Amino acid sequence: MSNLPPYLFAEIDRKRALKESEGVDVISLGIGDPDLPTPQRIIGAMAEAIANPKNHQYPAYAGSKPYRAACAEWMKRRFGVGLDPDTEVLALIGSKEGIAHLFPAFIDVGDYTLVPGVGYPVYTTGGILIGGETHYMPMNEDNGWLADFESTPAEVLAKAKMMFLSYPNNPAAVAAPVEYFDAAIAFAQKHDLLLVHDNAYSEIGFDGHLPTSILERPGARDVAIELFSCSKAYNMTGWRVAFACGNAEAIKALGTVKSNVDSGVFTAIQDAAIEALLGPQDDVAAMREVYQRRRDMVLDALDTIGLSARRSQGTIYVWARIPGGYTSAEYATLVLDKTGVIVPPGSAYGPDGEGYIRISLATPDHRLAEALERMATTL
Repeated sequence: MSNLPPYLFAEIDRKRALKESEGVDVISLGIGDPDLPTPQRIIGAMAEAIANPKNHQYPAYAGSKPYRAACAEWMKRRFGVGLDPDTEVLALIGSKEGIAHLFPAFIDVGDYTLVPGVGYPVYTTGGILIGGETHYMPMNEDNGWLADFESTPAEVLAKAKMMFLSYPNNPAAVAAPVEYFDAAIAFAQKHDLLLVHDNAYSEIGFDGHLPTSILERPGARDVAIELFSCSKAYNMTGWRVAFACGNAEAIKALGTVKSNVDSGVFTAIQDAAIEALLGPQDDVAAMREVYQRRRDMVLDALDTIGLSARRSQGTIYVWARIPGGYTSAEYATLVLDKTGVIVPPGSAYGPDGEGYIRISLATPDHRLAEALERMATTL
C-alpha cells in the first residue's frame, strides 16, 4: 500500500474542495466526467427496469444473458466482429474494475506488465497492489504517441505476462492506425502476452474518424481482449456498466476473479445499457459534435495562453505542451493558484507525460470559455 501514489482524481477532488473552502470559484478541467446528461431513452429504460421485481435480486456474476447478447450484437453492428456472448463477453462494473481485476487473474509477484508511457493510472496501480512490476513503453511526439513495445528489453519480456494499449489514447488524444494494431498482435503472439486494449473512447472520434476495434484485426482473438464502457459513449459514468470481450480463455480467467469478489452489475442497469447499445445512436453523434466544437475552442485559445497541442483525434481531452521552465506539477499548481482552474499534470499519467497537461472537454461551453479566458489573461 505504501508504494501506491495518491490516486490522481481523488487528489483533484481534494484540491478542488480546499480551494472552494477558501472562497475560490473553481473550474475543473481535470476529470473526464461528461457534463452532458444521460440520454432520456436510457433513463426511460432504467425506470421501467427498476420497477421489475425480478431485477431486485442478486445479478448474474457474468452479466445477464440479454445484456451479454446485446454487447455481442453491438460489436457486430459497430465493428463487424462476431462474438459468442456466453464465452467471449463479460459484464463489468465499469471498465476500471475490469482493468484492476485483470492483475490477480494474470500477474504473479515479480511478473511484468507493459504499460504505455502515458495512460490511465490503473494500468500501473493494479500491478502495484499485487506485487507486480511495470515496464513503461516509450511514447512521445516523435513516435506519434504510439507506445513502443518493440523496445522492451529481453530481460523484461522474459517475465512479462500482459500488455495494455488504449486508442484513442487517454491522455494523448491520438488514434492508432490498423498497422500498429497488427504489429501489437504479432508482438503479443511472439512473446506470449495477453494484449488488453482499453477502448473506453470508442465512440468519440473527430473530423469524421470513428475509432476501430482491435478485434477487427486478424489473429486478435488469439491473444487479445478489449474493454468497452457506457461511461463516455452514453454519458453514464455514474451508472458503472461496461463489458470485456475477446479471447475466451482470458474472459474466463477474469470472470473467475470477479465471481469471487463481486456480485455483478445491478440487472436494471444492464437493461438500461441494452437500450444504450441497441437503441438509436443519434445522441452519440450529437455528443461527438459537442466535443469537437469544444476541442476547437481550446485549440484556438492555446496560443494566447502560451501552450501548444496536436489536434485531438478522439477522446474528450486536449493534450497540451506547457512552457519551458516548469515541471508539469509546477505548472498545474500555478494554473490553480493564479486562475482557479484545475488541470492535471501530464506526469500523473506516466513518465512520458512530463512537460504536458491534460485539458478536459467535459465542461459546459460557458465555463470552458471562462476557464480559457482566465488562463489567457492571467498566465
